[in-house]
Amino acid sequence: MTFTQEDARADLASAPGSEWWRTAVIYQIYPRSFADASGDGLGDLPGVTAHLDDLQTLGVDAIWLSPFQTSPQKDAGYDVADYRDVDPIFGTLADFDEMLSGAHERGIRVIVDLVPNHSSDQHVWFQEALKAAPGSPERARYIFRDGKGENGELPPNNWESVFGGGMWKRVTEADGTPGQWYLHIFDETQPDFDWTNDEVRAEFRDILRFWLDRGVDGFRVDVAHGLIKAEGLPDYTPDPDAGSMGGDADEVPYWGQPGVHEVWREWHEVLAAYDGDRALCAEAWLPTVEQTALWVRPDEMHQAFNFHYLETAWDAAALRAVIAESLDAYGAVGAPSTWVLSNHDVVRHASRLALTAENPQGAGIGPDSPGKPDPVKGLHRARAATSLMLALPGSSYLYQGEELGLPEVIDLPDDARQDPTWFRTNGERYGRDGCRVPIPWTADAPAYGFNDTGASWLPQPAEWAELAHDVQVDDPASTLTLYRALLAERRSRNLGAGAIEWFDGFDDDVVALRNSGLVVIANLGDDAVELPEGEVLIASGPLDGTRLPTDTTVWIATA
Repeated sequence: MTFTQEDARADLASAPGSEWWRTAVIYQIYPRSFADASGDGLGDLPGVTAHLDDLQTLGVDAIWLSPFQTSPQKDAGYDVADYRDVDPIFGTLADFDEMLSGAHERGIRVIVDLVPNHSSDQHVWFQEALKAAPGSPERARYIFRDGKGENGELPPNNWESVFGGGMWKRVTEADGTPGQWYLHIFDETQPDFDWTNDEVRAEFRDILRFWLDRGVDGFRVDVAHGLIKAEGLPDYTPDPDAGSMGGDADEVPYWGQPGVHEVWREWHEVLAAYDGDRALCAEAWLPTVEQTALWVRPDEMHQAFNFHYLETAWDAAALRAVIAESLDAYGAVGAPSTWVLSNHDVVRHASRLALTAENPQGAGIGPDSPGKPDPVKGLHRARAATSLMLALPGSSYLYQGEELGLPEVIDLPDDARQDPTWFRTNGERYGRDGCRVPIPWTADAPAYGFNDTGASWLPQPAEWAELAHDVQVDDPASTLTLYRALLAERRSRNLGAGAIEWFDGFDDDVVALRNSGLVVIANLGDDAVELPEGEVLIASGPLDGTRLPTDTTVWIATA
């Protein structure tokens, strides 16, 4: 199959409701851990290009690349120093263009990660701000404030960073004296922009156009619920169990402020001026599905990650509730629901679904974590969960390596960890390194085929060999084969554009639904259940004759 740039824009006049992003399966690539063509131990854009055929064969509609722009890599690229260039560790703009063209030739769209809440402290604007005086236009691009106390020695408020510690850092002024403080929701090397500043807003509209002009199909927007902070920056103390994103309070002064919607309306207009149904997807952690749906009203974002679905426990009643709630809430604003189980910020669902202790988002798991998962049970549940997810209408997101059944890497040595969360909490939270370990392509190759030198920025566990792509590709029982089958059947039946109705006849431990002539049954109970008549098309695990075992999902074609 060949697919040109012109073909990629052939849907210019898509009728409302038929845009590609409404039903797409989108595969997240974490570039530094996907494939390393240079051999330096860090994945890169040529590595992505080298595996485009594998992604086409897998059957995804689009790829989303986590940040690859110029960055000192203090937070693995989410600290951007130049929004219009490629960091040399990932390649060049020419490498990006080659990757983009190769993806389009294979019918795969490309979504770029954009980080507008904050920049790197190495960004030219922040360096200018440090040299400028308080009250200057240079400082007005960021959130600088005078400190409290007799000599300004106390931070402007009590906010705590998502990564641990305080949310303010004091600068030394040009004359060597202690000076103002700047806000950083995340690491101190990631100063927050002031989005009430027109210059900031204009700059990011121009950044959007830079990548749209190159041909990208959309943007995943980091911390889309941030940007605007409550007027006056009032003190706020989250609940101790709130997790790394600040909790479920409706009035967190740095999340979900009404003014942020003005920004997304501006961005929507920028994308609407381009051909081809370009899309915006919001990373927005909010208390309810209904509140998240406000980010995808017709004149704002096109999609928002359904973190409520991701965070739902392996419980049939809870899953039925969140599915129904999601379809209702997003449908009410004319948007598709998205479905996601893993990404670069959470414990991989092949482990998370088998945890037996609480694990707040961002905490990670490591050698001393309580309730560590049973890997066999975790994989069974992960395969069943994905089989349920991919039957749902809307758009689904996959995270690199989940198609191989990769678990979280728990036993990383302390001295190998790189997540700022680990350092800012003095090791109290393991952070996200365990889901970011470079993925295995070839069982008997150096670094399991991640590159040909054996270098790896995070150590890969020995069990990666048995999960490598080449081991699974021809195995009819492998997780990779299951994903390919699910994606092919999803596409052939156009399940993403379908609608569900609940399928009766099972007890409360079963999720059963019908979509486009397909009956989908997920057994979350302890006992096997009898299957209805029909042709079994796909099962996430072995069946017991005509009975569906626990932690297993089946797709059945019925008359």
